[in-house]
Amino acid sequence: MLELTIEQISMGQTAVDKSAALQLLADKLVADGLVAEGYLSGLQAREAQGSTFLGQGIAIPHGTPETRELVFTTGVRLLQFPEGVDWGDGQMVYLAIGIAAKSDEHLRLLQLLTRALGETDLGEALRRASSAEALLKLLQGAPQELALDAQMIGLGVSADDFEELVWRGARLLRQADCVSNGFAAVLQQVDALPLGDGLWWLHSEQTVKRPGLAFVTPDKPMRYLGQPLSGLFCLASLGEAHQALLERLCALLIAGRGHELGSATSRRAVLEVLGGELPADWPSARIPLANAHGLHARPAKVLAQLAKSFEGEIRVRIVDGQDSAVSAKSLSKLLSLGARRGQVLEFVAEPNIANDALPALLAAVEAGLGEEVEPLPALAEAVPGVAEIATVLTAPAAGSLVQAIAASPGIAIGPAHIQVLQTFDYPLRGESSVVERERLQKALSEVRKDIEGLITRSQSKAIREIFITHQEMLDDPELTDEVDSRLKQGESAEAAWMSVIEAAARQQESLQDALLAERAADLRDIGRRVLAQLCGVETPAEPDQPYVLVMDEVGPSDVARLDPARVAGILTARGGATAHSAIVARALGIPALVGAGEAVLLLAPGTELLIDGQRGRLHVSPDADALQRATQERDSREQRLLAASAQRHELAVTQDGHAVEVFANIGESKGVATAVEQGAEGIGLLRTELIFMAHSQVPDEATQEAEYRRVLDGLAGRPLVVRTLDVGGDKPLPYWPIEKEENPFLGVRGIRLTLQRPQIMESQLRALLRSADNRPLRIMFPMVGSVAEWRAARDMTERLRLEIPVADLQLGIMIEVPSAALLAPVLAREVDFFSVGTNDLTQYTLAIDRGHPTLSAQADGLHPAVLQLIDITVRAAHAHGKWVGVCGELAADPLAVPVLVGLGVDELSVSARSIPEVKARVRELSMDRLKTLAAEALSVGSPDEVRALVEAL
Repeated sequence: MLELTIEQISMGQTAVDKSAALQLLADKLVADGLVAEGYLSGLQAREAQGSTFLGQGIAIPHGTPETRELVFTTGVRLLQFPEGVDWGDGQMVYLAIGIAAKSDEHLRLLQLLTRALGETDLGEALRRASSAEALLKLLQGAPQELALDAQMIGLGVSADDFEELVWRGARLLRQADCVSNGFAAVLQQVDALPLGDGLWWLHSEQTVKRPGLAFVTPDKPMRYLGQPLSGLFCLASLGEAHQALLERLCALLIAGRGHELGSATSRRAVLEVLGGELPADWPSARIPLANAHGLHARPAKVLAQLAKSFEGEIRVRIVDGQDSAVSAKSLSKLLSLGARRGQVLEFVAEPNIANDALPALLAAVEAGLGEEVEPLPALAEAVPGVAEIATVLTAPAAGSLVQAIAASPGIAIGPAHIQVLQTFDYPLRGESSVVERERLQKALSEVRKDIEGLITRSQSKAIREIFITHQEMLDDPELTDEVDSRLKQGESAEAAWMSVIEAAARQQESLQDALLAERAADLRDIGRRVLAQLCGVETPAEPDQPYVLVMDEVGPSDVARLDPARVAGILTARGGATAHSAIVARALGIPALVGAGEAVLLLAPGTELLIDGQRGRLHVSPDADALQRATQERDSREQRLLAASAQRHELAVTQDGHAVEVFANIGESKGVATAVEQGAEGIGLLRTELIFMAHSQVPDEATQEAEYRRVLDGLAGRPLVVRTLDVGGDKPLPYWPIEKEENPFLGVRGIRLTLQRPQIMESQLRALLRSADNRPLRIMFPMVGSVAEWRAARDMTERLRLEIPVADLQLGIMIEVPSAALLAPVLAREVDFFSVGTNDLTQYTLAIDRGHPTLSAQADGLHPAVLQLIDITVRAAHAHGKWVGVCGELAADPLAVPVLVGLGVDELSVSARSIPEVKARVRELSMDRLKTLAAEALSVGSPDEVRALVEAL
């Protein structure tokens, strides 16, 4: 780990230019045995890529990844240049810190320099420093304060063991932005220190952004290593910030008062003992910021000067932001908020000045803080003389036919149950804390009763568990404590409740964990239930009979909690056929239409709807003849599905003898038994990222091998096609931090990421090879876009195969990136197979995010452009005797199956539920006719034309 010491500093150096300065640094690093000769070329190459100038007169030259092999020992050397060195673009450097690092240790150095870089005129001070000691003191900057406030205290938290309590403490530090993702995993590797009186201590400097302390107590008696555990301190350590707290805590323990912390019932009591920032019951007021460029230097300076005119403390925060309130009198603190136009600022002031200060501050912000401001859109008045052009939406008329996007096949008939996010109007300020608290308690009680009824009526265990989780959220003491604190500040019950719920939901999402993100959706769901009670708005009751759920857009968490016995069908205003919600709907077997337009949200509740999930059609209040035809078709389809299920273990062979393999897509070993029972001839896609997501840290080889063995055991000799770890910016792992990307779908994901972390990839490959035991194993690499990426992955696998021989092994790639399809003629000479991931291939080919709120309906896998790429892939593979599978959602679309088989696709991999239907569909077809169909599909210009060709078969 890089640390700064006076022995590393050379004072009073001179260099005529940057090149000479780099030479001096390289010579110093070589002379001190940190690097080998030639490291200078790495320093020069890094500067060519981009200047290492940090600002404030500091540069941090370091080598490139290619020159890390020249590093003997991690270290730094600092050269002071009192006369300055021009680092380019007029940037003068007075201190160059040369870094020799084998990985990313220099990021730790940047963290150490953060405080110094925030100081004024540091460059001039570095130039004038007369000793190494003085220079080092400048770099270390002012010590940071230890973050410790009410938000970092968790009393009576639900935890079953020590590890879960650690996770809770680390979570508080993460929510306070003290640490990065993965801090919990770091703490769990540290030996805990018993302090006595049931108190324990953990600390680490890894992944720490700023120093902070969290304190958590369990909700029930607990023991750890044979000793009582009543409270746990989790310290994010950085420098000496915690020394005063540690001294205070030691004095408390010596005095025999440690039990006061473990038995504390209020966070204020803990903070009073530890000397943390006490929550104040101060008046507050809110106002949106209208400045075009947000709270930048000039308006922030005006605001700070105004706040200083009042003799008392004034703090400000961004409503629903993650940062805590800062002093309104500090210019640097105001700038650190990063407040943007449209965000709402909340001011709190000491009671003795609040009546004068808050109105003055609100008036100043409203006036623009010295700048002319345009009113915010919601407040803007209509421009005189300009007529508004508005589209008046009306609900589809009775008897009308609406064309939508087919998302999940089947016929559904039932009354419309409209679920639209309602807009609630409520005051921000309440009558009194007593009155508002009573209103909130009454609303919570009513919602508890409603949820208990839902639990009693639900036939699904999974859905019951969701509602039980909602009950636990209602009883979460952390939420209710924070709400109560806001009520004391004068907020209304509605405003206090929703502010706390939204803040908690955003904190959940910030942890970048898929399971925790779903918990954020649950929080918002329960939040709106309580808000509706407070506002006296009744939530429409579900119809007694199976109904058609109508929503703007159904998220995956919404679909996952649906009860197929209650929901006959799904209809959404937005969305596309490849959206995750559509995928889950197909998995549940619920007919669904998406992208039907906003007008469907205006349908009257109870309107009879008929949705055709095969053709993408919505019938509104259909007549008797239409209902009879649909009922007959639905019954006929059910009979076909029953017949298909009876023949599910037979092969899928066309009428003229062409065989197509039908495999299953699964996410974990538990899915194998169902897949085989449904007739799967193998597994065509094992999503291995799910095993990584199920663990709090990277699963070791033994854990992975056991999971892969279970899959192979369940297949009993059938082939297994495994996709190596496929994560990235769009679906990160909580313990594997990935730098935020502007467009994660075009960033570091799939093979790009795992090649950057070869130890992770090698571990997975070893586990896969060891699990094979001469059974048919197929390994494919995701997101391959170049021949070089394929060869790197192949070579790594073949090298490991020399250590772990596997008799029946094939290596291939997923065709998800258009460049891979276009390179198929080259790649087909080297790979053993291709597997087409149509979901990603579609969005990359059409440049449409499949989750986009308005464009996703156009992300259609039957687009001729996508079919052209599949055709190129199949032709190239067959020319070299290789096979091609399709594992995307298109493989399960009854209208797509004829086209894919006609293009020559050898294997279709679908959800287990879809296997019997796909097999039956293949048996209805003739290969000669399908080849003609495929050729015609390649020659048309739209997905609709392709579907028309299929329907005319």
